[in-house]
Amino acid sequence: MEFEEQKLEHFKEQTRLPDFAVPKRYDLTLKLDLSGSIFSGIVLVDVAITRATRFLVLNALELVIHQVSFTNSQSQKYVPLDIVVDNEAEIVVLVFDEVLNVGNGVLEIRFSGVLNEQLKGFYRCTYMDGGEKKNMAATQFEAVDARMCFPCWDEPALKATFKITLDNIPSELTALSNMPVSKEKLDGHLKTVYFEESIVMSTYLVAVVVGLYEYIEDITDDGIKIRVYSPIGKSEKGKFALNIAMKTLDFFEKYFSMPYPLPKLDMVSVPEFSAGAMENYGLITYRETELLHDELYTAAANILRLTIVVAHEVAHHWFGNLVTMEWWTHLWLNEGFATWVSYLVNDKLFPEWKIWNWFLQEMKSGLQMDALEQSHPIEVEIHQARSVLEIFDAISYEKGSSVIRMLQDYIGDEIFQKSLGSYMKRYALANAKTEDLWNVLTEVSGVDVNTIMEIWTKQKGYPVISVELKDRILEFEQNQFLSSGLHSDSQWIVPMTLSLGSYNKQKKFLLQAKKEQLDIEEFSNSSDISSCGHDQHNQENFDNNWWIKVNVHQAGFYRVKYADNLMARLKKATEGNYLSAADEFGILDDAFALCEACEMPFSSLLCLMDVYRKELDYIVISRLIDACYSAVKIISDAIPDLVSELKQFCINLLLLSAEKLGWDATSGESQSNALMREEVLMALASFGHPQTHEEARKRFHAFLEGKNASLLPADTRKAAYTAILRNTSTENRKGLDCLLKIYREIGAPQEEARVLRCIASSADPIIVSEVLNWMFSDEVRRQDVIYILAGISWEGRAIAWSWFKENRDQILKTWGSEMLLTRFIRDIVTPFCSNEMADEIEEFFTTHPVPSIAMNLKQGLELIRIKARWIEYIKQEKESIIEVVKGLASKK
Repeated sequence: MEFEEQKLEHFKEQTRLPDFAVPKRYDLTLKLDLSGSIFSGIVLVDVAITRATRFLVLNALELVIHQVSFTNSQSQKYVPLDIVVDNEAEIVVLVFDEVLNVGNGVLEIRFSGVLNEQLKGFYRCTYMDGGEKKNMAATQFEAVDARMCFPCWDEPALKATFKITLDNIPSELTALSNMPVSKEKLDGHLKTVYFEESIVMSTYLVAVVVGLYEYIEDITDDGIKIRVYSPIGKSEKGKFALNIAMKTLDFFEKYFSMPYPLPKLDMVSVPEFSAGAMENYGLITYRETELLHDELYTAAANILRLTIVVAHEVAHHWFGNLVTMEWWTHLWLNEGFATWVSYLVNDKLFPEWKIWNWFLQEMKSGLQMDALEQSHPIEVEIHQARSVLEIFDAISYEKGSSVIRMLQDYIGDEIFQKSLGSYMKRYALANAKTEDLWNVLTEVSGVDVNTIMEIWTKQKGYPVISVELKDRILEFEQNQFLSSGLHSDSQWIVPMTLSLGSYNKQKKFLLQAKKEQLDIEEFSNSSDISSCGHDQHNQENFDNNWWIKVNVHQAGFYRVKYADNLMARLKKATEGNYLSAADEFGILDDAFALCEACEMPFSSLLCLMDVYRKELDYIVISRLIDACYSAVKIISDAIPDLVSELKQFCINLLLLSAEKLGWDATSGESQSNALMREEVLMALASFGHPQTHEEARKRFHAFLEGKNASLLPADTRKAAYTAILRNTSTENRKGLDCLLKIYREIGAPQEEARVLRCIASSADPIIVSEVLNWMFSDEVRRQDVIYILAGISWEGRAIAWSWFKENRDQILKTWGSEMLLTRFIRDIVTPFCSNEMADEIEEFFTTHPVPSIAMNLKQGLELIRIKARWIEYIKQEKESIIEVVKGLASKK
């Protein structure tokens, strides 16, 4: 037994399951008791023993194991002498008295469990049926929670086929799984549902949903049946998503030169769901807001979000499901590619949306997180499987998709598509690592992709490229960009693009050294460039249209820092509308990041923002509004007396757009205008613009009284709700009561989410505290906490932190799902701006640790210290900032 104990301890310490037994097929029967919120099951696993062993080790968590046996191919039956369940290691070790020899066999395990309320594994949620709340069941297995439903080899590389049966299902309910139903057997008011056997897939893609649904369907030209399942009475709201799924599935089959491998694709709304959606093979699960389109309550931003989410999840059936990452280290192969290709397909479906401009918001999130010392590489070593949950973040998704776009831009669309088709064909139904993709791209393109891209995925961070022009020579220097202002010796091979005075004059090249030079006459015949450099006389003789833009259309994942003379030229080009919207976005985004890192004066940032006082594309005005929000918040702590005038400057920047857009949509207006209206009015309401508040108040009350709902279109309601809440206090609670009334009576998830996003925006901390306590009530679904947290007002920071400290235990109990917990860090911790608060928060979590969000906490603390440093930098130029702000605020 001493030898066995050593072996048992050895299993607990391992990152991966031992490879002496490999699953090939699961025959899984689950018997539900929805009223009791429990389940039991039998799983028969066809196992290949590859090395003789007396142990079988697989994953299980929070399951009760009742009975186990193993039968080999000679029909010899073995019963383990010991069953060691280790919930900490999330494994079950079956210890046999006799050796299990090399060969095939069947492992039978009988088990039971509880339908939990943590929105992971096999969990219980509720739906309304004629005013009565009833139980239903759903699964969420990614990343490592299939083991909470049935004992299994719960690793992505251990693919197998699955034959699933659901027993004891109320006959009125719909039971869904990855494959079509093969037969149903009725027994009174209960039924047993049998599903066809699946193709090989990873355990995290197995799915089950049991609830009360109706559906609409369509069939592709290849005979694939696509359905959207929705709550009773809402099936028509699934038409838009069904149409998107039909078109995207057809596009991906052609783009990847690989057919969709299943006979059906179901998309089902789940009333409580921790993520936005999940790409289970053949059964995609969604939050209702991400799947169902309601004309009365869906704003333009909701439509855009829905199309991206549906395309993302359908894309996973190639990147992720068909070809799966070998281990969680390569998660980005799933999420980065699904993100990138969801934009690719929507650009084809809706070219008028200019959706690659919208993608810049994704890139911005990746650039912001990757500028932290506490960032991580795209490929991050995962030593404990559950820790992967912390890297479902802006690095895996946004940075991952951005470096893919950068590579595609460098090697060309046609070769890139051909390479992906070859990759799919080579690794279909199998697993791959990052280097496998690079090798295929290298083979097909003839470009040494591995050498270029390995740095981008294995090394955290990215460069800022400093650009100077001396005579006719452009000088480039790369350094790692860190928001903290620290420096490192890291370097990258950077696919560079630049334009010279026109998008017709472009150059692509690789920046491979720390410093390189380029003679601009190599790609320009313009005589007015000669002897430019720092000579003021020559500078003044330039044609006014002349400019140099590096990182054309923001295709590259890096920042650019221009010498003052080059920046002056870009400001003129921006004023003159010579630049694309993407480049206008990029100039402002890079400047803001440089200012936050204390590499550009705050007054210079404000002067640049003033250049954007003109008609703008949606993506540019969205970035300008974000810059305004951040500027007001940082000045609130750095120079409080200047806040009113800075808000007035921000209002002035937006008034031209607000007057053009108005509150009411015009017939046939663009998606861009509808998106702009929501953000511009919301910003004006947030900054306290009196006319916006008054108009919002009139329209809100007309909407509330039911006199004329068209007076408050969906795109304007966030602005109205915010204006009402900003004027709500303990002395005047009417606004809060009105929003709660809408929330309780509206019956539309999109509108409920919109109310929740605004309901904590009061400037009165007591109102904010009341709203936070309300989150514990049954009125707020666990999944919807994210909306309330994201809307906590700046003035509510302190009370929110106090509330968190007082309610930590209940928060962990209620929102134990790691993905939801990270939102508490982002929205309650990171808004602070002082080293003293960072120290207090760090000390609290040292004495009250939450290991599952450790990395997110470190990132949050770093963000606070970055802002604290920025405040001190701003104070050093206080006088010049005051002068600039007063001048800009008075400018009409």
